[in-house]
Amino acid sequence: MSKILVWDLPLRLFHWLLVMLVVVSVVSAKIGGNAMQVHMLSGYTILTLVLFRILWGFAGSTHARFASFVRGPAAVIAYLRGLTGHEAGQHLGHNPAGAWSVILMLAALLLQAATGLFANDDISTEGPLAKLVSKALSDRITGVHHLNVKLLFALIALHLSAVAFYLIHKRENLVKPMLTGFKDADNSAGDVAQKRGKTWLAAVLLAACAGGVYLLLRLPAA
Repeated sequence: MSKILVWDLPLRLFHWLLVMLVVVSVVSAKIGGNAMQVHMLSGYTILTLVLFRILWGFAGSTHARFASFVRGPAAVIAYLRGLTGHEAGQHLGHNPAGAWSVILMLAALLLQAATGLFANDDISTEGPLAKLVSKALSDRITGVHHLNVKLLFALIALHLSAVAFYLIHKRENLVKPMLTGFKDADNSAGDVAQKRGKTWLAAVLLAACAGGVYLLLRLPAA
């Protein structure tokens, strides 16, 4: 057994910041009122982080890249069939099923943040781009925003259930590597000479995403 760096620092920071911001978004939405300003700021930051993660999926370290873990339906089905036993094998990065969970989560978060830009609550709060569309369209987008949050909760529940399943059934702690970056792995589990993500590049991409979101929010009303 050897310790292998699987999750780079930018990916780990993204993960835990996203967890914190999702909690902030949910709590502030439940409180309402003045807390909606916090909700909106949290949403802008989530949008920035998700855009960064998409870019990091092409420019990050080996196991952060989509090409390294996204597999077709056959691989997912084969993996799920082996889960009840011990034939599923060890994956340094995301397993085939977990990979699609990541893709769905990113897509749902992107949709949630994007629809929030055009949403309104019929009281005192509306997204910064709501004035760019008609009230009727804003209302429909608001409906999608409210519906999509249910999908997000389902995906989060599935993610937490998977973490618990791996800990209890397969005796594999998935949380610790996301904190330290390292996994204890058999040398046969994969190559140890992997591409590492460049921290400076992550900072540049994050700044670019933040700048893009800022410019988006500054679009003039029609």
